[in-house]
Formats: sequence, C-alpha cells, structure tokens
Amino acid sequence: MSSTTSTRTRILQVAAQLVGDSPDGDISTRAVCEAAQVGAPALYRHFGDKEGLLSAVVDHGFEQYLATKREREASADPVEDLRRGWDSHVEFAVRNPNLYRLMNSPAMRTPPAAALESHRILTRDLERAAAQGRIRVAPELAAQMVMSATVGVALMLVARPATFDDPGLSRRVRDAVHASILTPDPDPGAGEEAEVPSAAARLSALLRQAQGSGLSTAEAALMKEWLDRVANAGPEG
Repeated sequence: MSSTTSTRTRILQVAAQLVGDSPDGDISTRAVCEAAQVGAPALYRHFGDKEGLLSAVVDHGFEQYLATKREREASADPVEDLRRGWDSHVEFAVRNPNLYRLMNSPAMRTPPAAALESHRILTRDLERAAAQGRIRVAPELAAQMVMSATVGVALMLVARPATFDDPGLSRRVRDAVHASILTPDPDPGAGEEAEVPSAAARLSALLRQAQGSGLSTAEAALMKEWLDRVANAGPEG
C-alpha cells in the first residue's frame, strides 16, 4: 500500500470512527486531522473539503452495509430472503446510528454506487419472487415500497429511540408491507380477478429472465410496460 493510499485510508477510518462516536453525528475537520495525525492540507488534498470527506464516509458505510448483502447466498425461498434482507438492514442501522443517518441524509443528493447496488439486490429478490407468482405488483414498484418503508423504520429507530421503543416495531411494519406486495399461499378458491395482477407480475419477471422470448427488443419492452401496468393497477385498477 502506497503512503498516499495509506494516508487517505487512515483519514477515512478516523473520520468514520469519529462520526460513530459523536453525540450528534457531526465532526470537525480539525478533530479528524488531530486524530489521524495529519495536517489540514493532506485532508483537503485527498477529500477536497468536509463535504467531500463526509461523502467518502458515506461510501465507506455503504460498502460495510453491502458486505453483509454480498456474502448472503440466495435461498430457494425469495420471500424468506426478503424478510432476512429487511432485518439485516435494520440491524445495521441500529448498530451504526450516526453513520446510518449520514448515509440517508437529504444533503447527500447523489446516491453512491453502492446504494444503487443495494437497491438492485432488493429488486433481484423481488424479481425471483415475481417469477414464482409471489408478488402482487411489478418488482420495481415493490422495491420502492420496501426500501421506503425499511429506511423509514430504521431512521425512526435510530433518530427517536425513546419514542419508537417497541422492539417488535420493525417486524410489524415489515410484515404489513410484505402483506401489501406479496401474495398469500396459493388458494384454490381465490377468484380470477385477484390472480390477474400476480400473474402479470410473474410473466413480466419471466420475460426479464428469458434470453429469447420471440419478441424484438422494442416489443419486449412494450410488453413489460403493459404487464407492469396491469400488475401495479391491482384488482381494482
């Protein structure tokens, strides 16, 4: 490791530690320089300014978070994988409250590549569920619903622990959100109207997975758009 890389890594690790230890999650560049035993010019050379340093800390945090996702092997049950994915997300937030708040700060207008990868992992699990006929809406919409709810619960738990003190809150919200997007176990007596959105979501997911569907690229894109629209409309659409 070069001295330049070593200095940058040391500054970043120190900054992440100070963010974690700070009462309010805020840090000063002076404190970072003192703890990392570097001068201010070195910090500014590597990160530009405080905002650049915090952006690097956010990237570092997402990499830590993604490590748990990348190590997880997909099971045969995508619904169970979705439950585990929710729980591991919230557990990471509770273990790293200051870092998590920073990772989801409105000031971070451009999401890091790792954040986009996290969303793709969630969408991939939902596509697997859709291919099995297990979700009611298109995977993209389902991913937005799940991610919004997961981040919302996690932020409340770390930002307002005295108010949101029910240990079962995350699980309750998880199950409620999943009930709104996932189909129940197959019911032979279920009406055809209720099956249409799930069938559309399933066919859309299978088209995404298929290497050749007999359709042109434009036709496949149009078919997926129609199917997603049917899936997202629901029985009352």
